[in-house]
Amino acid sequence: MWLTGFGVDFQGLIRHPMKDFKPLNWEQWWFIILFTIRYLRLIVHSIAHWRYKSIPIPNNPTYSNKDITIILPTISTDVKELRQTIQSMLACNPSQILLVTTKNQYNIIRNLCQSINVRNLTVFQSPVASKRLQVCKAIPLVETSITVMADDDVTWPSTTIPWLLAPFEDKKIGGVGTCQRVRRLQTGTLLERCYNWLSAAYIERRNFEISATHYIDGGTSYSAFKKGFKNEKWGKRRLNADDDNFVTRWLVSHQWKTWIQYNRKCEIETTLENNPKFLLQCLRWARSNWRSNYVSLVVERYIWRQQPWCTYALHFTMFINFAVVDFFLFWLCYQSTSPYEEGVKMSLRVAFSIWWLTTKNIKLIGLYKRNIRDIWFLPVSIFFGYFHSFIKLYAAFTLHETGWGSRVVGIVVPTEVENKD
Repeated sequence: MWLTGFGVDFQGLIRHPMKDFKPLNWEQWWFIILFTIRYLRLIVHSIAHWRYKSIPIPNNPTYSNKDITIILPTISTDVKELRQTIQSMLACNPSQILLVTTKNQYNIIRNLCQSINVRNLTVFQSPVASKRLQVCKAIPLVETSITVMADDDVTWPSTTIPWLLAPFEDKKIGGVGTCQRVRRLQTGTLLERCYNWLSAAYIERRNFEISATHYIDGGTSYSAFKKGFKNEKWGKRRLNADDDNFVTRWLVSHQWKTWIQYNRKCEIETTLENNPKFLLQCLRWARSNWRSNYVSLVVERYIWRQQPWCTYALHFTMFINFAVVDFFLFWLCYQSTSPYEEGVKMSLRVAFSIWWLTTKNIKLIGLYKRNIRDIWFLPVSIFFGYFHSFIKLYAAFTLHETGWGSRVVGIVVPTEVENKD
């Protein structure tokens, strides 16, 4: 017996509060385990996202806009939108814009470029409508220190380039990206506005995730890059999609660091489909993630050492991030609270429901800050989040589909194109 000096049995004080303690049942254990697996990443990423800071523009930068060449592959038939994209890039005054289109579109795009009439805009043609081959067509023509691979449906702020260049003051940085936002519809049908919201929510969640993971753990042979980029295959099929995933993996495999500039002054506005084609885009992205995660985890394996948190938070969680997890958690919450008194039981269940609803909003705060009325789209976002689980599952069983899905592009490449460097 241990006396405290006050004539009190200290051992009894410890034992008494524990006499009513009951071991956790299996439902409670599984709820704790699954809750941790489901939400640990969100908690950590929320802290990391709000602490993330873009690298500021230095007073005496090493690089300027004259050190940048923009490669712009396009198969767009929307001349008005493409003109807007080109003009926003020209406002940043890069050294060159190398626009690569297909043989069928060449005359239309050339006439567009001639009407703009600037010296630093050149148009080329590729025999096949393939973003990878179009980029490779332009790479040998780059004469600057830094190359930007851009999409043909975006609008750049005129202040973009200084923010893009700032991270390159660190000689270990090999690639820089920016945050994005979707161009919102001002008019349209309810269905079109719902698709537009889903697009905006997708990009906002992506901004949230990449800023968080870069805060936590960050994330050369020219001819080898070009060869791999052009000739990457999935099984026996040449990949036309997944180009951005290849670039990221290539940088990691060659020990380059990457960075994301999360600032309104370099926030690129993009457009996604406001119709059922958006589902095809989601399907393509899901296939790209499955393929890229497999290559990163099993084939290349560089991320295990260089990006341990991302290995867990981005790659492993993809295998468990399905809607059924939420339903199972609600069932476990109901079962694990059943032994408690009615008041305690209801309090715990309501608390978990509030938590669940909060998690559905936290990545969308950026959208709400721009327009609080967007909160009316939350039910659409939640429903689509669960529907997207079926898209992911379907994507996992159709990885042999290596095209874009929402665009008509050439998948089979002629031999004479394949053999050219």
